[in-house]
Amino acid sequence: MIKNDLINKKEKIAVIGLGYVGMPLAVAFAKKIEVIGFDLNENKINLYKSGIDPTNEVGNLAIKQTSVEFTANEKKLSEAKFLIVAVPTPINLDKTPDLTPVEGASKIIGRNLVKGATVVYESTVYPGVTEDVCIPILERESGLKCGVDFKVGYSPERINPGDKVHTLEKIIKIVSGIDNDSLEEISAVYELIIEAGVHRASSIKVAEAAKVVENSQRDINIAFMNELAMVFDRMGINTKDVIEAMNTKWNSLGFYPGLVGGHCIGVDPYYFIYEAERLGYHSQIILSGRKINDGMGKFIADSTIKKLIQADKIVKRSKIVILGMTFKENTPDTRNSKVVDIIEGLREYGVEPTIVDPIADKNEMDKEYQIKLVNIKDINEADCVIVAVAHDQFKKMKNREIEGLFGDSENDRKVIVDVKGLLDKEYYQEKGYLYWQL
Repeated sequence: MIKNDLINKKEKIAVIGLGYVGMPLAVAFAKKIEVIGFDLNENKINLYKSGIDPTNEVGNLAIKQTSVEFTANEKKLSEAKFLIVAVPTPINLDKTPDLTPVEGASKIIGRNLVKGATVVYESTVYPGVTEDVCIPILERESGLKCGVDFKVGYSPERINPGDKVHTLEKIIKIVSGIDNDSLEEISAVYELIIEAGVHRASSIKVAEAAKVVENSQRDINIAFMNELAMVFDRMGINTKDVIEAMNTKWNSLGFYPGLVGGHCIGVDPYYFIYEAERLGYHSQIILSGRKINDGMGKFIADSTIKKLIQADKIVKRSKIVILGMTFKENTPDTRNSKVVDIIEGLREYGVEPTIVDPIADKNEMDKEYQIKLVNIKDINEADCVIVAVAHDQFKKMKNREIEGLFGDSENDRKVIVDVKGLLDKEYYQEKGYLYWQL
């Protein structure tokens, strides 16, 4: 089996795509076997070679100590007999799947594929992509035949960026292959690092479906809470108070309203919807949930403007400070961040907010959004503060530090929009702040 050859250093693993998924995977495998880490982004490769972890997933020390051979040279892939694809799978502007990265990775692998190799895809896709899109590319580029000259499997990534509890090794790995032999070989390789064990799916399509469905389920549950939040806002009821009361029942699911972005929950449902519609079924629940969640940024922006008006502020002259820009707490990843929707919603009213985020990737912010981040120490005259992301740094801020972000005028009403429910509502209301919570 390939597992034994890997353990005995006769063969190598290659991980293609060294982002939030691929890099921790490469580092974990490198503790056991020889690993080639490949990415087209030479700047990223140079950072890893310098011992810098731009994702903050494993930390600089782990990068400095790892034996992963980081490279942007695709020819190195021909040295690997087990290749794992961990490239992103985003969506287009029209919400249809963008398979360009996974197709590109397949072409690169195909050009360098050797006989006897196994290729495993971890990128999130709709059911059928691995077999109907990726395998034909591998065969065309390599001149080899799948099932005869090489094998293919699918094992969806389940990494939760920024989560230091549910780490790669502690999450059960779904594994699938084109046949029973490949399934067992792939399972054996992943079992080298996955402490929680693996689940052998009955087919590649089942494994592909499991990934998009688990994220769609979470998306729908959050959409329900977001809809409740919008209704409770009209009723004058605090949503967090309702949820805390509801959660006293043993079978409550414990979901809260919020912004739903990122490269998984904010994207995967569209992959499922796309394939369902291609087969003639128009999604009702999943699509509705996605529309609700996609509209939350605008809802928060509108609610902010209403509070500013209640505070007798001139909206266009108001200084609004947003705390947090990443798609979730404690990660520098800003891809598909729904905080952008809050910003765009405020811009519709002629307001250009100031953005503070000590964790966000500054280069990515400038490149993707043309937004310059401001140091929180430079904020002292805010009319409104929106707490958008629950970074630990923000959680640890004392009341006086939050108050220090505003002006000194005693008679000037100040607005707090607490999207994440981090602050002491009673304290700020007693202080005369106009406090709003999602």
